[in-house]
Amino acid sequence: MLDKVLQEIEKRERFVLSSHARPDGDAVSSTLACGEILRQMGKKTDIVLHDGVPRVYQHLPFADTVTKSERIDDHYDAGILLECDSIQRTRVEGLENQFLINIDHHKSGHDFAQVNWIDPSAVATGELVYKLARAAGVKITPEIATCIYTAVMTDTGSFVFEGTNAHTFELARELVLAGAQPALCARPIYFGHSTAKLRLIGAALSALQREGPLVWIWVTQEQMERTGAIEEDCEGIVNYALSIGDAEVAVFFRELPDGRFRVSLRSKGSMDVSAVAEEFGGGGHACASGLSVDGPLHAVVEQVLGRVRARLPKRSG
Repeated sequence: MLDKVLQEIEKRERFVLSSHARPDGDAVSSTLACGEILRQMGKKTDIVLHDGVPRVYQHLPFADTVTKSERIDDHYDAGILLECDSIQRTRVEGLENQFLINIDHHKSGHDFAQVNWIDPSAVATGELVYKLARAAGVKITPEIATCIYTAVMTDTGSFVFEGTNAHTFELARELVLAGAQPALCARPIYFGHSTAKLRLIGAALSALQREGPLVWIWVTQEQMERTGAIEEDCEGIVNYALSIGDAEVAVFFRELPDGRFRVSLRSKGSMDVSAVAEEFGGGGHACASGLSVDGPLHAVVEQVLGRVRARLPKRSG
């Protein structure tokens, strides 16, 4: 499928790139890297993200090339959607009118485009972008390496999630040799939190609930407003719950302004949380997935935790 993707790119000139709304590290980084790769191939490229680039990723090369918009009015030779399981998840109108190439590494990915390259064996979508660059003969500059390294680093939870293996570190080594600097990549992401985010984390952890290996926390819209937090401040909060030593699964419920809830699920490997997410129309990885569902909070907690409990491995003894 890589050959097909490259063939479709080579015969076109103007591209628009996008990823899912509320982009995470892999979404932002792989899109930025892919945009620069296309430019090096002599292509005209625009990057459009519904929510723009989150603050913790604005240090990345090419971040200033991103347009924050809810729609595109132009017609391109092709659109490339990275790390995204549907056109709708971009929340960018106008993409449905383009010839689309879909590049993703989630096992819950869908064949929604004219060309679909979905490879769950890849550690991040950024790895697929790296393969694309190599196949196209594009030089991996320090800037491209920095973006792809960031994609790999964030989607592996700083190389601690299940699935991290020797190949992951071989890829990271190649990117460092190409000019990525691990400490400079990590510092703004893991040591660049806002005061509001720390206060939000405190509010979430103060209501932490536990039931054996299952831990759950939540954040209400009132708490978001009281702490002055913004949407991106919620990223990663679920990992604080999972950090409890004998916890196996953590769930984070985030109330949205419209009353719906965004739910993040994390696992240390004993349970495939993507199976729960898919029951609600969401998806992701075995150890990191998400979904959205209508409120109120008590009903959402009951629904989601019920599905999680049903899939938790039975404890012996």
